[in-house]
Amino acid sequence: MVRKMHKIIIKDDFTQEDPWRVFRIMSEFVEGFEVLSKVGKAISIFGSARTKPDTKYYKLGEEVAYHIAKAGYAVITGSGPGLMEAANKGAKRAGGHSIGLNIHIPCEQKPNKYVDTLLDFRYFFIRKVMFVKYAKAFVILPGGYGTLDEFFEAINLIQTDRIPKFPVVLLNSEYWNGLLDWLKKTVLKEANISPEDLDIFTVVDDPKDVVKAIKKFYDKKA
Repeated sequence: MVRKMHKIIIKDDFTQEDPWRVFRIMSEFVEGFEVLSKVGKAISIFGSARTKPDTKYYKLGEEVAYHIAKAGYAVITGSGPGLMEAANKGAKRAGGHSIGLNIHIPCEQKPNKYVDTLLDFRYFFIRKVMFVKYAKAFVILPGGYGTLDEFFEAINLIQTDRIPKFPVVLLNSEYWNGLLDWLKKTVLKEANISPEDLDIFTVVDDPKDVVKAIKKFYDKKA
């Protein structure tokens, strides 16, 4: 005989019940699709939340977003501080549309003041879908685990043909050279990736070259 154990759920705390969680997931997808489908062409920019405004990387983030916005793209970031703030600031300075996809995490992340359109998410995987679905390119600035996660997920989705190929641009070779050497000398050497997998992304140093790389990709497709 199977006995059903009933647990008292705190009022309004439906997140403790998995079947009910589906409705929150659905609502986040619906809101994200509804808002971002009206944005037009956009580029997602990733980078560390820990970067301070007086650093060279912050200035780099602001500059690349400025040129991206000037080229007619909206800028999408995670809405937080550091390089996300720099990118939203650069887009706004250029008169472009600045979008932030905020995430609810234990150490609460507050959206930066340069965001024009803000969406809040509880689930990382939904937020990731929005970054990919509505971006014409990914621009990866220096960052940590979160930035690396977005970079590797994007190139893995392209590698496995789960999404169409689109520009993935690493900015600042000085920062990324160690990772690139490891990919070539260890991962490729062990045949865990193919030589052509290294062509999925591009590395540049000048913010203007980011826009050129994106333009070159879409000019070839035209």
